[in-house]
Amino acid sequence: MPCVLRCRRWTGQTSSRRCHRIEYGRNSMTNPDHTRLRVLYPDMFGFARGKYIPLAAATGEVSYSIAIFGVGYDRALIPAPGADVLDGLGDMRAVYDPERVKDSWQEGTGVVIADLLQGGKPLAISPRHALTKAVDDLEASGFRARIGVELEAYVLQPNGNGGWEPWDTPGSYCYGTGPLVDPVGLLDEIMAAAESAGIGLETIASEYDTPQFEVTIEHKEPLEAIDNTFLLKLLCREVAARHGLLWTFLGRPFGDRGGNGLHVNISFQDDAGEHLFCDPQSEDGLSDMAHHGIGGMLEHHEAVTALCAPTVNAYKRLIPGQLSGYWANWGYDHRAVAIRVPSDRGAGTRLESRAPDGAANPYVATAALLQATLLGIRDEVTPPPCEEGDGLETANTERCAPANLSLALDALESDDALIEAVGSELVANFVAMKREEWRRFSQAVTDWELNEYLTYH
Repeated sequence: MPCVLRCRRWTGQTSSRRCHRIEYGRNSMTNPDHTRLRVLYPDMFGFARGKYIPLAAATGEVSYSIAIFGVGYDRALIPAPGADVLDGLGDMRAVYDPERVKDSWQEGTGVVIADLLQGGKPLAISPRHALTKAVDDLEASGFRARIGVELEAYVLQPNGNGGWEPWDTPGSYCYGTGPLVDPVGLLDEIMAAAESAGIGLETIASEYDTPQFEVTIEHKEPLEAIDNTFLLKLLCREVAARHGLLWTFLGRPFGDRGGNGLHVNISFQDDAGEHLFCDPQSEDGLSDMAHHGIGGMLEHHEAVTALCAPTVNAYKRLIPGQLSGYWANWGYDHRAVAIRVPSDRGAGTRLESRAPDGAANPYVATAALLQATLLGIRDEVTPPPCEEGDGLETANTERCAPANLSLALDALESDDALIEAVGSELVANFVAMKREEWRRFSQAVTDWELNEYLTYH
């Protein structure tokens, strides 16, 4: 098996499987104090599913039921394609590489993200596999991507009635640091834990609304960047939970405050390391390839939205005036567009997609954006003129994000090129799960309806 061959190469051993199990565990640790592994993988919703494994029992793989890809937020089993819900709820294997084990924010625990296999092949509905496919497709075209992620989130405290309310930070302000914006030192703990886990952070500070924060992650190759994003989301929530607080990346948890974005910054290089989105000879410093990449993301804007804004709540953020990527437009250093081109040039030249929100699965969202960019380059799609209006009350396009999750799913299902690029089996599973989510929402009786109508009818 691949993991055994790797053990032999790394340990110099050719002994029995039992010996491999012991040596695998010992050599997978970057910290000699580890006594267990936390083996994780992302499900379709981006949840960190996993198991703890005692170090002595580490073999390089662990089994899970594939039916987890048919489990909704309400824990109901949905017969989504690929989840085997009506075919015995069989197993998939999670295979992990000892060289990818990181120190974690839990004492004595190493953490690793596994690849999912079924029948010895990559699981087609695995979100991490979708990103791997995107990377492979890019490399087949001679490109290598670099990804940087910016994450926004709110911190909540118990409201005394079983729910949550904004964390009490009366001295908070935008771009704040220190005790006034973070009375218990959450950011200090997050930074220390991220450093321990090898997650490179660029910045962390309070955001525009209260108590909102933003964390930016170092640019890396796509899998490393999104693995770090996946782990950081879990880390933030678990550090906050130690204090009895809830760290939420939900797209728009409050109607009177702004939303939470997951901004994805994309740049391309060739095999020699040349930056392909930069052209010092052009008027704007962008290459034709960069313009075609913008064109691709905008051409598939409505369909990509489903994968980048995958909850009912997401469409409370994707409205005009929210700096959220609502319009299918782009601009130079413009935060009220879908595709922002920051002012950096040279090695810093990049395209920033502002449509994804914090509840998106970062693997799926990034895979979709990379594939849309690649489609634009292959098809030499010319983008529309750049946005010169405010992008709030005025925009240079009438195209925009779908009004709700159901319409976004319609747009996704009608975009054959994007479906093929991302992976038809994954998209089929995603759509089935989200259609059921929309059905439950459509049939729910909300407090708003009761408050609006009950006393009048």
